[in-house]
Amino acid sequence: MPSTHPVAALAAALFALALPASAQTPTPREPTAHDRAIAAGYKALMLCGALNSAEVAGGKRSVASVEANELRGTYPDYDALLPALKAEVSDARVAVPYDPAMPPRFARDAAADGCVLAPIGTATMPRSNVGAGTGPLRERPWPVGNPERIMPSSRVLAPVTDAAFDGSYGQGSNTTAVLVLDANGAIVSERYADGFGPDVPNRTWSVAKSIAGTMIGAAVYKGLLDPQAPAPVPEWQTPGDPRAGITLDQLLRMASGLHSDTAGNRTDAIYFGGTAVTEETVAWPLAVKPGSRFRYANNDTLLAIRALRSKVGKDDFARELLFGPIGMRSTIAEQDWQGNYILSSQVWSTPRDFARLGLLWLDDGVWQGKRLLPEGWMRYMTTPSGPQPASGPGYGATLWLFGPEQGLPAGSYAAQGNRGQYIMVIPSRRIVVVRRGEDPTGARFDIAKFASDVLKAMP
Repeated sequence: MPSTHPVAALAAALFALALPASAQTPTPREPTAHDRAIAAGYKALMLCGALNSAEVAGGKRSVASVEANELRGTYPDYDALLPALKAEVSDARVAVPYDPAMPPRFARDAAADGCVLAPIGTATMPRSNVGAGTGPLRERPWPVGNPERIMPSSRVLAPVTDAAFDGSYGQGSNTTAVLVLDANGAIVSERYADGFGPDVPNRTWSVAKSIAGTMIGAAVYKGLLDPQAPAPVPEWQTPGDPRAGITLDQLLRMASGLHSDTAGNRTDAIYFGGTAVTEETVAWPLAVKPGSRFRYANNDTLLAIRALRSKVGKDDFARELLFGPIGMRSTIAEQDWQGNYILSSQVWSTPRDFARLGLLWLDDGVWQGKRLLPEGWMRYMTTPSGPQPASGPGYGATLWLFGPEQGLPAGSYAAQGNRGQYIMVIPSRRIVVVRRGEDPTGARFDIAKFASDVLKAMP
């Protein structure tokens, strides 16, 4: 049994400090077969989603562009594996071999429905009947349709928006697009990195959560859901299940009280492993009383959309409830292999579609004179209730809350996603600021400072 004497402990500590750094650093764990399987799924899905969404939106991406942006600077546990995994790209799917004893991981192209990642060990998966991509509307003026050209920055905005691309708002950041709307809803600045453009979607990551909150608002307006009632998750309806009392509101506010393997935004089994939403998220037990703890978790949003699916009664409802009515024709919400939307992250969208969503929010859910969300829904989405994050911006119902503490006017709010996806809305000035990026791990774009500088530069 090791000695616990203070002198012995001190001697051991001093001996450890005297060792070279290489001797003190634990030996990195060798990747397991499962690690390689998840990394292969990551690569297959990201390549398939990027190539597919651009084609549906009327643009074009190359494998080299995706490898240089979406597949660089990813999670540290996969980043070293991805370059060594060679992808086989065809019209129907992207396959990534990872183990000679197992079938490759593959994502199947489902056209206007995006890409579907097959579960680990699946050799074939039949292609479902899918709709053709609609492409962007060009025959009608903005915001219903799309401008034919990229709208250059005004003279006063150009220095600020240009700085978004040179690392001024985050060392090592990788901006792919910036778009700014003025108080009249007009595009007054629009710039894209090489390989990107108005018809090239990025993965939204967690901006999808705010899309989900908006979509649920559309369902509430139609009388399908009540946010204050227990969330109608079918898998929780067995008598005696304590999770049956979790409300939809608590799910939207990250206050479900559910346990999960990690806090935050790691849901690798669903995102990259091919596990279905209805296999994983519905199985977690309660950890604390619902409504008593803020814990940012993908599962809460996934469960809210699972509840919505049970009320809509069909799988493909994203375009009907939200994307179609406001002209988000270049936005694709992808599903798992059992037909569940992965609306906590797995959506592909363009900066112009992000701007349309910002306009809908500014007008409290009214689009071109037609109400799509309940009156006051944006007040609901931007009002904190119950437990809050320990630091930084507050949280409403799927939107992050900014204000003077972040150098912005009171009442500002944002949708935020991994790798630098942002829709910042400043209601007091009726300004929408969109920034898209592929920021590597550790490089964070300062959206509050950027939005503040945009406001100062605008008349």
